[in-house]
Amino acid sequence: MTDFPVLRDGDVYSQFDYQQVVDAMRAAGTLEAPPRWHVDAGEGDLVFTAGAATGPVNAAGFRLYETYTSGDGHTELVAVLDSTTGRFEGLFVGHAIGRLRTGGIGGVAIDALARADGETLGILGSGHQARAQVGAACAARDFNEVLVYSPTAQSRASFAEMVAAEVGPPVRAVDDPEPVVRKADALVCATDSEEPVFDPGWLEAGTHVTTIGPRFRDGHELPLAVVDRADVVATDSIPQVDDYDRPHIATDEHRERLVELADILEEPHLGRSNDDDLTLFCSVGLAGTEVVLGTRFLEAFG
Repeated sequence: MTDFPVLRDGDVYSQFDYQQVVDAMRAAGTLEAPPRWHVDAGEGDLVFTAGAATGPVNAAGFRLYETYTSGDGHTELVAVLDSTTGRFEGLFVGHAIGRLRTGGIGGVAIDALARADGETLGILGSGHQARAQVGAACAARDFNEVLVYSPTAQSRASFAEMVAAEVGPPVRAVDDPEPVVRKADALVCATDSEEPVFDPGWLEAGTHVTTIGPRFRDGHELPLAVVDRADVVATDSIPQVDDYDRPHIATDEHRERLVELADILEEPHLGRSNDDDLTLFCSVGLAGTEVVLGTRFLEAFG
């Protein structure tokens, strides 16, 4: 018997709400986190992310996942400690924490960078990450509608039906990406495509764009022309961008203007300056945010 809780995905999904997730990510401002590191483990890698926060949230710990491509039982572990006392608080087994914290960061980014009068959220993709992005965005902002496109009609229709039960605005599946991109005030690309998933000419002035899928010079869901055109290019962790072993879409000539989301939250003038700005958020999944979110869930579970 352990004297600390061990929670699985079912425990998390049965009691969480997206506002809780977004609030936890906003509170992660004091987080200290190095880039993730890899340990060679034969046919795959063990990957660790770690972080510690003090202040509004006292949390420390790490996440462990692996990159094996064969076999069953793939999962993640998130270990949570109190950053004041070092006491081990609990363990999460599964993918929920990682997915939800990425969505929560995306919601914070949309709230910080999208136009204040934005009415339509567009989503390209219909997987787990897309679901968390929509839920968190709708918790952070009051959208009037959500438009979703993914290549498979059944996938986008079932996604729209499922997400509509979780958020306030109506969610509509669309059979072509162009109207989603053109109408979106905030657009989220949440695909696994290593080729651009829309024409950059479809973007209207003033749109906010988030990319969470492949985002490398040699494989990217986002057209590189969007990076060139963006008035603001933000990410959740510049050290993680710099640590990739593949050139990121916001490196080279864009590296000097890359700004961290935490800095925009502290100094809003670093973000959008007018309604016509095109803003871009390149999500890399800030290490350590899993621990912050895990702490909030442990508090809620008692």
